[in-house]
Amino acid sequence: MARDKVTYESYEQDVFDNPPKGPVGVHRGSRSVISRIAPFVIVILVAALCGFGAWAWVTGEYKNILNLNTSSQTAQTSDTEKKDSSDAKSDSTHSSDTKSENTDSSNAQSDSAATDNAGQSAQQDQAAATVNKATQVRVINATGISGYAGQKADVLQTAGYTSVEAANPTGSVPTSTVVWYQNEADKATAEDVASTLGISAVEQVQGLAAPITVVLLN
Repeated sequence: MARDKVTYESYEQDVFDNPPKGPVGVHRGSRSVISRIAPFVIVILVAALCGFGAWAWVTGEYKNILNLNTSSQTAQTSDTEKKDSSDAKSDSTHSSDTKSENTDSSNAQSDSAATDNAGQSAQQDQAAATVNKATQVRVINATGISGYAGQKADVLQTAGYTSVEAANPTGSVPTSTVVWYQNEADKATAEDVASTLGISAVEQVQGLAAPITVVLLN
């Protein structure tokens, strides 16, 4: 029996026998201009850097480049040190100004205190130089002449003294006529009493019975 010849038409048609129309194989979209030229640019830059490096090495220019970087760093360090030094000087100047202000203030306080002390001394001197004719004056008669102390007391009253008394000595007496005063404030008054009575000796003595005591002797 003869075998039938099998051909393409002997098989039943299916979906694979009628594929869709279109391009066959892998399809790639078009690339941008930058993406196409970027590899060439990178290759050119690398080649240029390699050439520059080889040129710098052969000619020794790399040393100048290194020295330039070192000089730049040194200059930056110097500027920083100058700035720190300037800040330190500014702080020192400020501290000196503060000390000067404190010294001026202390001197002003000292001058003020000296002025106050001088004013007080002047007031004390003025008070000491004031004659007070209301001060109690006691006239002691150590001459042995009756009524002599009363006569001198009258002279003082005539001169304006309002509190004068005559008395006799009760203890030791000096060797010559003298006017005694007890407090420094009565010095001017004692000197005025002595001038009024013609007495040259005026002395300060403590423990007197009256602020001013006149001792009359021959």
